[in-house]
Amino acid sequence: MQKLQVEEIDRIIEMAWEDRTSFEAIKRQFGLKESEVIQLMRQQLKPSSWRRWRERVNSGVSQKHEKKRNPEINRFKCSRQRAISGNKISKRS
Repeated sequence: MQKLQVEEIDRIIEMAWEDRTSFEAIKRQFGLKESEVIQLMRQQLKPSSWRRWRERVNSGVSQKHEKKRNPEINRFKCSRQRAISGNKISKRS
């Protein structure tokens, strides 16, 4: 796995938690395969958060794979999600 900056790791975790953001979208933006995202999540999350995330991704609630998602979903981020520019969060509070 490539060396990532703290801000990039933070953003990947946010994208991975977001149901509408597919693994393919993460790969396009950061170059990480699904297995690498899973590995990153396992390293960065607390064990209980990791289990909750994996359960959610595997439950069918999540739309983490573009081929499995409803065709009506034509964007990869929630409308309430902050704007991103240059792979960095544009405004941090």
